[in-house]
Amino acid sequence: MTLIGELSLWVALLMAAWTATVSFSGGMQGRLDLVKSGERALYATLAFTALASAGILTALFTHDFSIKFVASHTSINLPKVYTLTAFWAGQSGSLLFWTLLLSIYSAIAVVTNRRSNRAMMPWVTGTLGTITLFFLMTLCFGANPYERLDWIPVDGRGMNPQLQNPAMAIHPPMLYLGLVATAVPFAFAIGALVTRQLDAQWLGAVRRWALVSWFFLTVGIVLGMWWAYVELGWAGYWAWDAVENSSFLPWLTGTAFLHSIMIQEKRGMLRKWNVTLVVVTFLLSILGTFITRSGIINSVHAFSQSPVGNWFLGFLIGTTLLTIYLVSTRLNDLQAKAELESMVSREAAFLYNNLVLVGICFATLWGTLFPVLSEAVKGAKIEVGKPFFNEVNGPLGLLLLALTGIGPLIAWRRASVSNLRRQFTWPVAAGVTTFVVLLSMGMRDMYSLVSYLLSAFVFGTIVQEFVKGIGARRRMYSEGLFAASMRLIGRNRRRYGGYIVHFGVVVLFCAFAGLPYQKDLAATVKTGESIKATDSFGHAWTFTSQGISTFEQLNRRVVAVTFAVMRDGKSMGLLSSEKRQHVDSRGEPSFEASTEVGLLESPKQDVYLVFTGPLDKDTAAVHINFNPLVWFVWFGGIMMAFGGLIVMWPQAQRADRESGYVSQIASDPLPALVNA
Repeated sequence: MTLIGELSLWVALLMAAWTATVSFSGGMQGRLDLVKSGERALYATLAFTALASAGILTALFTHDFSIKFVASHTSINLPKVYTLTAFWAGQSGSLLFWTLLLSIYSAIAVVTNRRSNRAMMPWVTGTLGTITLFFLMTLCFGANPYERLDWIPVDGRGMNPQLQNPAMAIHPPMLYLGLVATAVPFAFAIGALVTRQLDAQWLGAVRRWALVSWFFLTVGIVLGMWWAYVELGWAGYWAWDAVENSSFLPWLTGTAFLHSIMIQEKRGMLRKWNVTLVVVTFLLSILGTFITRSGIINSVHAFSQSPVGNWFLGFLIGTTLLTIYLVSTRLNDLQAKAELESMVSREAAFLYNNLVLVGICFATLWGTLFPVLSEAVKGAKIEVGKPFFNEVNGPLGLLLLALTGIGPLIAWRRASVSNLRRQFTWPVAAGVTTFVVLLSMGMRDMYSLVSYLLSAFVFGTIVQEFVKGIGARRRMYSEGLFAASMRLIGRNRRRYGGYIVHFGVVVLFCAFAGLPYQKDLAATVKTGESIKATDSFGHAWTFTSQGISTFEQLNRRVVAVTFAVMRDGKSMGLLSSEKRQHVDSRGEPSFEASTEVGLLESPKQDVYLVFTGPLDKDTAAVHINFNPLVWFVWFGGIMMAFGGLIVMWPQAQRADRESGYVSQIASDPLPALVNA
């Protein structure tokens, strides 16, 4: 199977080249036979890429250490689940996994459009074939997963201990599913630009793909935050690391696109903006891949320095120049069909929202690339730390939160004073009341106070919108509360699913507002001795050492310290943290020792224990953190993903598409009644 997989990789390269060549030729010459041939070649590319992937998986599970990739990332004693995750744990394997997903997405895009968008489909297929061809060329000539060793080792090196975590079985695939999905909207944008079919038709083809990308990126980013929190031992979940940022950047522009697409559908506006956002989102996903794989920026997440970075840089530059040319020569075709009538309107609020998202994206991109730029200009790499990102993006994030609540309250076209007064009264009251209550309770951190004020305001907006919608349904259809709620969401999934996403955002900001109230302490403690501490909520904690233990488990040697934990005199159970030394099948150390943190989790706060190391057989050095509201980070992420699923779910009745924009008039009169 390994030999078949290796040959299949080269055949897939030929099939991708054929896909791109005949698809573009068919589009230029108007020849249906060439177009069909290109589509069939794209399906063949998927088949052979799948065979190449199956070959690598076979090599991984049969421990074929003659293959460099297998020997570098697995060992005989590696648990089976991590043998599977090794597929995307290394440079070449992850590129093959990326190519497999791209081939699957490409085939789905072509199959689902076999009867629609036929004028632009040759260019869509050709673009997807070209992107796939690039990745296959990179695999075959730059990072071949089937590269052989000159000698066959008895055992492999094993997997980095930090990657031997359940999140690594899900986090990278989720991110890849999101990043790779940006290629499909990009391909449709190229098809629309080439054919000059830039009305709402191409948007209808890409909206769900953009949602798919956004959903998987959201899940992947949150899982990455959880992995960093439980695995790296630093008591945080977001460090503005370059590779963290590389997935956050396309998420920001993808989010902006999902907002601005509604303006083009409703009013025929922001047409240039939408094309640009789709293109930039894809380019940022390629930029992030370049950052991750080039070795130009140090990161715990990044792969080692590799020549494939030059491949991605060349592809990024070439694609950027091509899209700049296409967009600049189609500006007349991208003229808006309506103008902004008032700066106080829902259209304007969406525009402000997008400007803030792009502003956060630019600031994050600048901070991420600044070390590279400084090294190129001055010859010395100047790192940009968390303070820069927090000071710039913190206020922008709060402004974005405010706009999340303001947008739904303002009428389309032009808002009246009476409309604003009626819509804003209860949400503003909720925000001000929350601010006053927290201030009276002794909260003085201004960032936290403003966060909770705005969060309460946005939450008030969401509740008000649901109350109005449910009330309208109950009046019109005499439905019960539960039935009215479910049918309200089911008949208006984009709108109310979006509100659930916004609720998730509110929960996240509430969690972030707890960061100023973290407390930590470092201590050394002997067996039987206790550590006493007080958290930000005034609880008295006692940690009594139960001693240091040593044992072997699976593919590692473990040294652990255990504490009996008391809070306000009440037992909270035992809490342990470990130092792990992973070994190969011969018992030899394979990587540096890693730390497994101890966690005592609750919605209110986490107790986070890190075993720094043993000083002698009875004395342990430890670090204890009290982290408020971390539970709500994960809950907020779940709510965002859940809302995204609702938005993606197909509508029972689709809106009619008109030239230039999509009519929002549907058979259900409820939206008009709710907005009245």
